[in-house]
Amino acid sequence: MMMRQLSITLSLVALLQLPAIAQTQVPETTSGTPSDSIQQVTAVKWMTNFSDGKFYPERLLSRAELASIMVKAFGLNNRQAVSKENLVIPDVPRSHWAFNDIQTVLKTDIMKGYRGNQFFPNQRVTRAEALAIFAQAYGVFQFPDEAVNEILASYPDQKSIPAWARKAIATVVTEGFLNTDAQGNISPLRPVTRGDMAYVLSRYLQRQQQQPETPEVPIIPNSPQSP
Repeated sequence: MMMRQLSITLSLVALLQLPAIAQTQVPETTSGTPSDSIQQVTAVKWMTNFSDGKFYPERLLSRAELASIMVKAFGLNNRQAVSKENLVIPDVPRSHWAFNDIQTVLKTDIMKGYRGNQFFPNQRVTRAEALAIFAQAYGVFQFPDEAVNEILASYPDQKSIPAWARKAIATVVTEGFLNTDAQGNISPLRPVTRGDMAYVLSRYLQRQQQQPETPEVPIIPNSPQSP
């Protein structure tokens, strides 16, 4: 009888501890925490919370949403190509909420359309696609294939990276912008989430903030520089 009571007591203790355990099981990334990333990118308004004030990092990104994020993060609307005549995109009418951003990413070649000038604004994006688009805006490093293979070799699932995305993802890896799962997998074919994008953007933002200012050269009296 005593053993049965002890067993019941232990079971109740375990159940009471479950919420606390669940709260600590945050998906692992290469650095930082998801909450840090979200706070950073929402502070600069590269990404925003929903109307209820929540970010929902697990939600998937659409092509239209990614286009809007790229325009904000890289100031694409300031590039010269934006002045080109608007493109005719049958599935993105002028009334579409992301019309201007989609026009911008297409004109600047940061994103591509599909056959028939379709953009498919509501289509979900894989991690490989999102990372490649980010790298295109950032500037893809023109590594030789041997260097790309060496950079990606340590990731268990690197062979599943599409050939067209390998150089772009190698760029993201080299710059320290990539997040992985607890096993170090890139998961390139998995749909990209808002949390994934927030992490990459937060690392990019940190890199910008860490750039040292150009030092001022002191003027030596009686030197050619002195007034």
